[in-house]
Amino acid sequence: MVNKHGVKSFIDNIEHSKEEILEIFDLIRILKAADYDNVKFTNLLQDASVAMIFEEPSTRTRVSFEVAMEDLGGHALYLKPGEIHFGSHEALQDTTEVLSRMCKGIVIRTVEHQTVLDIANNAKVPVFNAMTYYIRPTQGVCDIFTMSEHLPPGKRLEDIKIAFVGDSSDVGIMATETGHITASLGLSYTIASPRQYSMGKAEIAKIKKRSDECGGSFRVIEDPFEAVADADFIVPDVWWYYGYEDEKDDRWAAFYPNYQVNLELLRHAPPTCKVLHCLPATRGVEITSEVMDDPSLNIIFDEAENRLHTERALLARYILPTLHSATVSERQQHTQAFEQYMETKKTW
Repeated sequence: MVNKHGVKSFIDNIEHSKEEILEIFDLIRILKAADYDNVKFTNLLQDASVAMIFEEPSTRTRVSFEVAMEDLGGHALYLKPGEIHFGSHEALQDTTEVLSRMCKGIVIRTVEHQTVLDIANNAKVPVFNAMTYYIRPTQGVCDIFTMSEHLPPGKRLEDIKIAFVGDSSDVGIMATETGHITASLGLSYTIASPRQYSMGKAEIAKIKKRSDECGGSFRVIEDPFEAVADADFIVPDVWWYYGYEDEKDDRWAAFYPNYQVNLELLRHAPPTCKVLHCLPATRGVEITSEVMDDPSLNIIFDEAENRLHTERALLARYILPTLHSATVSERQQHTQAFEQYMETKKTW
């Protein structure tokens, strides 16, 4: 999205064109290949800082953004509510204004999606949606990029079929996110969920409209075995979330065993089908250890590694164009001013 200040942020993949997403994939490949050869681009975001606001605990998102920023020559500040005035003793727009003046970017992971939108609308630096309880766009880019590295023999990216198995209701973050990015890319996407945990009509209409515009296909069904019958990739997600522990028994009864990604489900999928998972996974619940520990069946840890390469590419793509590179004369001018000041100091 581009806000009222003309600042471009990374908020929702349904807003992006296919060309934009594929360009991000190209940059991920370049930076990943360089990283494997230990070639660092530490001058890209040299000395730049990003503020990272996290309302909840994080492993992959926090580590990937921090390491990526350091790899690019910058610095990441980890901030969490309780340690900063975030919408409590200070208005959100004031926090955003201050961070915009001190940092070159803002990474935000929050519960309410509107919080991310409010920050992005007011920020004077790029904002990165690191997850809300609606979507998770950094993960969406990472997942489809990982699929592009593991295409079935003879298939192009635009040929693949993706199946989501599990909770696609209004708290089914990865079901919605996968819908947003597959729609923009014009891919084939099928969701299989129990009726009581299925995607709402408004979200179905939103994804289907975008999918139709971009030449893809999208459907929501109940039968997980039908969903995976021609799937090249299967995407599950956890069956219950923070704050939904009281629904654990009801959810288990609705999802188990048919919606569990296990060997029985995979027997109904093509032999080349691969499983992903955004992690953390609840082994023995939405996915079995047999599937997670068999590299011939899954690309989960390739996917996890690619979070780093994805974050590195996103930071470079969105922040680099906003940075001012000092000219030789500017450097000389400011260096001379500082040296003259130092000459006047008798004590230091």
